[in-house]
Amino acid sequence: MYSPNQGIRSYQQVGAAAQVAAAEDPVRLIQLLLTNAVERLVLARGYMERREIAPKCEQMARAVAIIDTLNGLVDEEKGGDVARNLRSLYDFATLRATYANLKNDVRALDEATNVLREIKAGWDGLVAQPRPAGAGQ
Repeated sequence: MYSPNQGIRSYQQVGAAAQVAAAEDPVRLIQLLLTNAVERLVLARGYMERREIAPKCEQMARAVAIIDTLNGLVDEEKGGDVARNLRSLYDFATLRATYANLKNDVRALDEATNVLREIKAGWDGLVAQPRPAGAGQ
């Protein structure tokens, strides 16, 4: 049987896949990943509040997988202290999201979500700045 939620999920998956495929700029790809992670944490919060365990766990697992992907993209050799700090923030977000999932702790979930929003704001600030010709290619 078809449910409206299945249609919405399918639409979101296709839309996200199309955006990632079109993202030629690595900064844009990171922004999309961060947006997707935050959206999944927000969905998980709603499921958590409604005590819908299975969909909460699914969204949390997907968010943590995205955060792990982002963490894996960090290049500490090129980024130095900034990269190490960014990696620490991703680790923190992963730990808090995992704790939130295990304990149904909304506060921990909000902490993870807010950290990712702050990181995304930093990347958004990079996009707002003029970039030299050839950057990001």
